Amino acid sequence: MAVLVTKWFGVFLCDERSGRIIDSILLPKDPAELAGKLAVMQKGGVLDEERELAERAKGKLSVGERRQSPLGKPEVFDSSHIKAEDYGYTDAFMHEAMIGLAKLRTSEPIARDRNLVQAIRNLDDEISTINLYSERLHEWYGMHFPELADMARDERYADLVARYGERDAVMEELGADIVSIGADFDPDDMRAVMDLADTLVRLYDDKKRTEEYIQSIVEASCPNMCAMLGGPLAARLISLAGGLERLASLPSSTVQLLGAEKAMFRSMRTGKKGPKHGVLYQHPDVHRAPYWQSGKIARALAGKVLIAAKIDACGGEFMGDELNRQFKARLADIKKRYPDPPKKPKSQDKGKKRNRKGKGPRRRRVALESRLRPPRFRGGATRVLITP
Repeated sequence: MAVLVTKWFGVFLCDERSGRIIDSILLPKDPAELAGKLAVMQKGGVLDEERELAERAKGKLSVGERRQSPLGKPEVFDSSHIKAEDYGYTDAFMHEAMIGLAKLRTSEPIARDRNLVQAIRNLDDEISTINLYSERLHEWYGMHFPELADMARDERYADLVARYGERDAVMEELGADIVSIGADFDPDDMRAVMDLADTLVRLYDDKKRTEEYIQSIVEASCPNMCAMLGGPLAARLISLAGGLERLASLPSSTVQLLGAEKAMFRSMRTGKKGPKHGVLYQHPDVHRAPYWQSGKIARALAGKVLIAAKIDACGGEFMGDELNRQFKARLADIKKRYPDPPKKPKSQDKGKKRNRKGKGPRRRRVALESRLRPPRFRGGATRVLITP
């Protein structure tokens, strides 16, 4: 039987038993053209040279790589005896071709889900920065008008401080008439606080635009996942997986636990019970469920989300409504089958263990201590014998 083997410099048809080369087609010795051939191979495609050589083969044909499976059955074959220098390909030429391949692959268009990963991480950074600035603003402006924290929150709080500054102007805007216990600020100090509040308002605006951008990418690139989870949760799941294609290749049990890696590894290290869900806990049907149902619901949701991810990754038709219907049916079945919490196992009777005359570790330790204990005489005194 013949084996089709592809090296970086050519395609070879070898005898499976002896390893002898039956036929071959060398790849072009132009570095740019060779880089294009290698890029096709890296993407999992089949070269024209491979198809041509497969047609020349007579009888059954085996192939040396899985990507060549349309041409034959993949088999393990040792092709180390086929060397580039025997066909006039030098190391310098290989180096030049690999540099061309790297430039070609890095200049390829980037899938939108890759931008989604960066966008969701940028959103996390913005949220973290907003929390830090908001904490500083509340602490700083609270020395002047501490009562404002009870009347406005988050973006509204920062907007009032940035626009009005002085507490009298803020109270006039809110229609409040209270006596504040805060201290007065100098104009320069108030200007510094207002600048901080203005920066925080701009951060809130940036966060809002980033959320809209993420929503638009999710709706365009993965509509089925968006229909199942909503835009923010779908984007976070794709970000945790490292991309849509990576998510589509994972098993449903891994999708269920994405976002709970620390808890999972801690349970593996300590032997305690592992987590039942990760970021999918943010889904309303999961976090509103009782504790004995949430794990089962998360597993059912992960299965449907994985199907949606596979459809989106392959560019299939929209099936979000049907997947939602199937998940709701499974959700109703779980609630019907497990209406009550599971009964806790009865604690074992420890009295029997206490009265048992076994040879456990504790009993052996007590027996050893009794041998090493000095003799006790009448009167309660302990005599210690010291020998020279």
